[in-house]
Amino acid sequence: MNDFFSAFADDLPQLRSGLWVTLEATVFGALVALLLSFVLGLMSLSRLMLSRGVSRVVVEFFRGTSLYVQLFWLYYAMPQLTGYELTPVVCGVLAFGLNYGAYGAEVVRGAINSVPRGQYEAALALNMSPLHRMRKVILPQAWVQMIPSFTNLLIQLLKATPLLWLISAADLMTAIEKLRSRTGETLTAYVTLLACYFVLAYALTLLMNLLERSAKRRLGLAAGGKSLLKSRSAVTAQATGGAR
Repeated sequence: MNDFFSAFADDLPQLRSGLWVTLEATVFGALVALLLSFVLGLMSLSRLMLSRGVSRVVVEFFRGTSLYVQLFWLYYAMPQLTGYELTPVVCGVLAFGLNYGAYGAEVVRGAINSVPRGQYEAALALNMSPLHRMRKVILPQAWVQMIPSFTNLLIQLLKATPLLWLISAADLMTAIEKLRSRTGETLTAYVTLLACYFVLAYALTLLMNLLERSAKRRLGLAAGGKSLLKSRSAVTAQATGGAR
C-alpha cells in the first residue's frame, strides 16, 4: 500500500491530467445530451407526424443499442466509412451525448406533458404565441421537474466515463490502471478509484440540487436548506411522463 501511495504522489501530474479528461468528457457529454434532449423532446411533442417519427426513431435507436457498441463504432468503424478519425475524448463526448440525450428526450417530453392543462389555457387566454407560451409559461414549470431526472442521468454519464479507457483515452481510469499495473496494488488502486468517482458524483449532485433550488425559487416554490443535501433515486422519475 505504501508503494502505491508513493507512486500516486509521484504521478500526480498524470492523475490530474486524467481527472481533467474525465471531467471534460462528463461536462461536454452532458451539454450535448442536454441539447439533444430538448431537440428530440420538443420534436416528439410536435403536431407534425414526420417530426414525431424522426424523434421516436432516434430515441429508440440510441436507447435500444449499447453505449459500449456506440463508443466502439464511433472510434473504430466510423473512420473506415468517412475517412475521418476522431480523438478518443471526442468519440466519448459524442457517444455519451447521443446515448443519454435519447434518455433525456423522454425526461423533457414527460415533464412538459405533466404541466397542468390550465397553464396552457391561461397562456392561450393571454394571446401568447406558441414560442412565447413555451418559453415563459411551460418550460419554467417543466424545468423544475426535469432537474431530478437530469441529475440521475448526469451521474450515470459520469459513471460511464471509465469506458474511455477501452479506446485509449488518458482518463482517470487509465491513470489509476497504470499505477495498479506498476505497483501490483489492485485492491488499493480500485478503492482509490471508487473514492474518486464518489467524490465527483456527490459534487455534481450538490451542484444540481443548488440548480433545482434556484429554479424552484424563481417559481415561488418552497426550497429548504436540506434540499441541497438530499439524495436521488436511481429511477428517472419523469422518463415516462403523464398526459396533459
